[in-house]
Amino acid sequence: MASLLSMNLLKANASPMSHHHNQFLHGGATTSSRFSKSNLLPPATFTFGIRMSLREDGPSIAIVGASGAVGQEFLSVLSDRSFPYRSIRMLASERSAGKHITFEDKDYVIEKLSEDSLKDIDIALFSAGGSISKKFGPIAVENGAIVVDNSSAFRMDDEIPLVIPEVNPEAMKHIKLKFGKGALIANPNCSTIICLMAATPLHRLAKVLRMVVSTYQAASGAGAAAMEELEQQTREVLEGKQPTCKIFKQQYAFNLFSHNAPVLSNGYNEEEMKLVKETRKIWNDMNVKVTATCIRVPVMRAHAESVNLQFEKPLDEDTARDILKNAPGVVVVDDRTSNHFPTPLDVSNKDDVAVGRIRRDASQDGNYGLDIFVCGDQIRKGAALNAIQIAEMLL
Repeated sequence: MASLLSMNLLKANASPMSHHHNQFLHGGATTSSRFSKSNLLPPATFTFGIRMSLREDGPSIAIVGASGAVGQEFLSVLSDRSFPYRSIRMLASERSAGKHITFEDKDYVIEKLSEDSLKDIDIALFSAGGSISKKFGPIAVENGAIVVDNSSAFRMDDEIPLVIPEVNPEAMKHIKLKFGKGALIANPNCSTIICLMAATPLHRLAKVLRMVVSTYQAASGAGAAAMEELEQQTREVLEGKQPTCKIFKQQYAFNLFSHNAPVLSNGYNEEEMKLVKETRKIWNDMNVKVTATCIRVPVMRAHAESVNLQFEKPLDEDTARDILKNAPGVVVVDDRTSNHFPTPLDVSNKDDVAVGRIRRDASQDGNYGLDIFVCGDQIRKGAALNAIQIAEMLL
């Protein structure tokens, strides 16, 4: 039987707005026909919708990590948004080399990543891990490519912009395409992107002094193998078997635990400190106080975050709700009467970040604090979509 992960990765016949209007895959009452089992291909083969964005005047593109979950989502987003390209090169490790990808009605063979494979590339989209980015990212830049890197390798480098297009597009205004000069742009951590999509519009009006974030992070944040392990563990536990624990060293199904990133000497783990440091860099505010607790929950795809905000200027909940309703890339789901608020299932495979539970912080006097609850697709806006939006700003 085809895995849930395979169905998540296959994006056959997707329309540009499909991720806004199609039923979510996991747990929905219905499943989009493009995910029906008759459409599934063998695990080594991937297919994507036919939109034919091939154009002679488009940039040449390289996907580094093409066989991974985010690499596959890069391709899906490129197709969904009709991103123009004159050529596209699929690159990955030796293990994935030789596998086939059908993208926009054309067959591609995944090539082994090498220095030579990064020549004559205008835009290189990297999602293959920090060590690969550190080694091959500068090589691509030397060859004249603009690299959009999804790893943490360059995020805190003062010379490299860390960009969320809806939040700080000005950070990359000096980078232009087709000037023969390469450059590197970092994609923020998924939790940071999802959080700041909602917090930034409020920050612009009332200035955030302190932000407390608790995350509920899906398996997708740990990659395709973690998603498959969650699915496998769920079956094993329901069948009374001992769960397989290879990616995570403890049971994930029907459980939750502190994020699996290494714990630092200050007691925070690396994931939590990414939220702290990246927020300060993106907001260009080294004085904003940020604290985070990151938790891994048994959700297949899409992260949730509880965010408490303390402001310099008063901001009431009705004004905040209106601001968020008009914020790009944000949708408000805040129905108190029916107790309907954002869920990971609602945002899975969708572009927008959903915000709800918008309420005054009762622990603070006046309107100087708000609580909000945010959900966003970790693979989509938290990774691939944000990177493609960065690339779009280069066109």
